[in-house]
Amino acid sequence: MGRVNTPILDSEAKNTLENAFKTGKKHIFRVRCQLVLLKSENRSSKEVAKIVKMCEMSVNNWLVRYASEGLEGLNTKSGRGRKALINKIADEFSVLEAVKTNRQRLQTAKSDRRSGRMGIPKRKIC
Repeated sequence: MGRVNTPILDSEAKNTLENAFKTGKKHIFRVRCQLVLLKSENRSSKEVAKIVKMCEMSVNNWLVRYASEGLEGLNTKSGRGRKALINKIADEFSVLEAVKTNRQRLQTAKSDRRSGRMGIPKRKIC
């Protein structure tokens, strides 16, 4: 059996986590709050993982991050996720031009933009 990774929460920390679990804006943040609360009740990582539908390793990683960074550590850091394919400011003119020239055929506008015609920079678009 491995090392026990049970957070010890005082009443203030527990109330803060419960409040964040109830009122958090993002679902994943609320799930992470829930896993810390469940783990503080001396449940096994395997049991908590089954409840929150994560793997054991993810549960333990979030517990380590909570221990080092506190409640803010349960938020997803900025810069994660898929990057935007089109820069709203830089590509606005080129997208409008592509749509104006091929108003009825958006597929043609996409292919023109992909091929670099009309002075539109080549970029992968969906």
